[in-house]
Amino acid sequence: MAQTAWLAAAPPPPALDAVHTASTQRVPMLATCKRATVAALFTIHAGLIKLGSAMPNSHKPQQNHLFLALPTEARERVFPHLELVQMPLGHVLYESGNTLQHVYFPTDAIISLLYVMEDGASAEIAVVGNEGMVGVALFMGGETTPNRAVVQSGGYAYRLRGKLLKEEFSLSGALQHMLLRYTQALLTQMAQTAVCNRHHSVDQQLCRWLLMSLDRLPSNKLIMTQDLIANMLGVRREGVTQAAGKLQAQGLITYRRGHITVLDRPGLEQACCECYAVVKREFDRLLPDMVAS
Repeated sequence: MAQTAWLAAAPPPPALDAVHTASTQRVPMLATCKRATVAALFTIHAGLIKLGSAMPNSHKPQQNHLFLALPTEARERVFPHLELVQMPLGHVLYESGNTLQHVYFPTDAIISLLYVMEDGASAEIAVVGNEGMVGVALFMGGETTPNRAVVQSGGYAYRLRGKLLKEEFSLSGALQHMLLRYTQALLTQMAQTAVCNRHHSVDQQLCRWLLMSLDRLPSNKLIMTQDLIANMLGVRREGVTQAAGKLQAQGLITYRRGHITVLDRPGLEQACCECYAVVKREFDRLLPDMVAS
């Protein structure tokens, strides 16, 4: 049975992998403390409580399409080492330059990968949901990543230690082949996002972003502020306000107090640039054995 870990929601949320490293470095200094104090500090610093509690019935590893496509023998090796973690909206999984300790396989959360400039400006380069994983650098030969990973839509993900993923990657040809194909599809998404951000209007970018989010969610509703959308797209908040207003006037969406409801998906696809379709076709081509979102 996989472990369950609930992330503390106290703001501001630290990067999970950075916190994990910091927590383990504190152990020698805490050697003389009482067990209760040590446990409390680990709860605060690691942001984890109720480790080892029962897995919620509504969440299973197979809700992530990569796990669903794994052969039975690979599942039997990997699943006992998984932890189910809650992903609060806006939580930072890791910052640029952090050493990666874990990889994450979302079930119903969406993770945004962003590049951050020296002046603090950022732009989204990819989104990851139940079709994929966060932390591809670990099996591509790296220990760190130049991007930031932030929870775009709250939910859950399964977490696996990076060391275990590397071992399974070397052991299982099926997992290796699947993750390499997924990485190629992810690189296509990154490249197409860069083109879209450079050549297409904010209206079209917002349509693409909404459609990609919908593909990774079980409903037509998103909880998202305009500030967060602007940060993801790397544009001014006013631009998002105007674009959302146009889509609402056309009857494609409704937007109220951070809640977006898509009313007309075909209309949204028609208003979008070609970038969404390009990325979706590539995912379908490279990962045909995975259940469609």
